[in-house]
Amino acid sequence: MSSSRQIPPGFLFVGLADALVAGALLAGALLAATSGSAAAQTPKAPAWSGIGRAATPAEIKAWDIDVRPDFKGLPPGRGTVAKGQDVWEAKCASCHGVFGESNQVFTPIVGGTTKKDIASGRTAALANDSQPQRTTMMKLSSVSTLWDYINRAMPWNAPKTLTVEEVYAVTGYILNLAEIVPDDFTLSHENIAEVQKKLPNRDGKTTRHGLWLPGGKPDIKAVACMSNCTTDAKATAVKVASALPDYARDAHGNLAEQSRSIGAMRGQTTVAAMASAAQGNAKPSEFAGVKELASKATCLACHGLERKVVGPGFSEIAAKYKSHDKAENYLAGKIRGGGQGVWGPVPMPPSAGINEAEATLLARWILKGTPD
Repeated sequence: MSSSRQIPPGFLFVGLADALVAGALLAGALLAATSGSAAAQTPKAPAWSGIGRAATPAEIKAWDIDVRPDFKGLPPGRGTVAKGQDVWEAKCASCHGVFGESNQVFTPIVGGTTKKDIASGRTAALANDSQPQRTTMMKLSSVSTLWDYINRAMPWNAPKTLTVEEVYAVTGYILNLAEIVPDDFTLSHENIAEVQKKLPNRDGKTTRHGLWLPGGKPDIKAVACMSNCTTDAKATAVKVASALPDYARDAHGNLAEQSRSIGAMRGQTTVAAMASAAQGNAKPSEFAGVKELASKATCLACHGLERKVVGPGFSEIAAKYKSHDKAENYLAGKIRGGGQGVWGPVPMPPSAGINEAEATLLARWILKGTPD
C-alpha cells in the first residue's frame, strides 16, 4: 500500500497567493530600481537650451543671394549698357578708372583679351605672358561670378547698395568695355546664358587635371622636411619675415578706420594716438566725434590720416593747402561735391549724407595738419 503526503485543504491557494504577492513586490522593486537608474542616466538639457530661435524665411532670403555658374539664384531683371556707364562713372570710376583700365587702386578690370579669345574661349595672354598685368576679364570664366561679386561687394565704400537693375547695367557695361557685347545691349536674366558663351576665358577652368581625373592625384607635392630639426627650447624662435616694426605700422594711417561697414573687419588700430585715447588720456577737442563723421561720409575708405590709400592722406592735403586763405571753404566744397584731377586721374565721388556745416568741420579738421 503506497502512502502519499496529504496537502491540507487551502494550502495550495494560500501558497500561490503568497507567491503572486511576493512576485509582484519583487517586480515592483525591480521596476522602481530600473526607473530610478534610467532617470539618473537621462541627460540634462544643455545650458543654451531655449536660447535663440529659428531664422525666418525673410531672414534666410536676405542672405541667400548667391548666384551659381548655372545662374540659379539670379534675380530677374535687366540693365542697359548706357545705364551701366552712368552708374559706373558715379560709383565705380573713382577706383577703377572711367574705362576700367586703371591700376592706381586695384588691378585693371578690362584689357588683355582679343576677338580671337572670344572665339576660342581661352585667353591667349594667360599662356604666352604677352600681357604685363593680368586683368579681371582675362581670368573671368563665368559671368555669374562677376554679377555676384558686384552685387555683394560693390561699390567699395557702400557695398550691397546697388539695385538689381544697376548690377545688371554695370555688368553689361564691363562686358561692353571688353567688346563682348555692343553699345546698345541690354543684359538680363533671359540672355545672360548666351553672353556666357562669349566670355574670352570661359573655358579657362578645366577639370582635366589632378583629382578630377579618374584615379587622379593632387597636382601638388608637399614633402615634409625632416632633417636638421631641433627640439632645443632655447633655440631662436621663428619670426614672420613680413612683419612690420612698431614704428612703421601707422605708415598708412589707422587701418582699423579704413575698413568697410559691411564685411570682415581686418584692420588693426595702428595709430599711437588711438591707443592713448583708449586708455583715457585723450584731451577734449573741438573735433570730438569728427572721426565718426568722417566714417559717415566714407572719407576713411579712401584717405589715410597720414598717407595715401586711394586718395591722398589728410596730412598731405593739409600741407598742400596750408597757405591758401580760402582752403577751408574750398575743401568743404570738394567734400560735398567731389572732384578730379588735383591729385591724379582717379575722381573723388561726392560725400552723401552730410550737410554744409559737417563738411566745413571736416575741412577744418583736415587742415589742422595732424588729425587726432
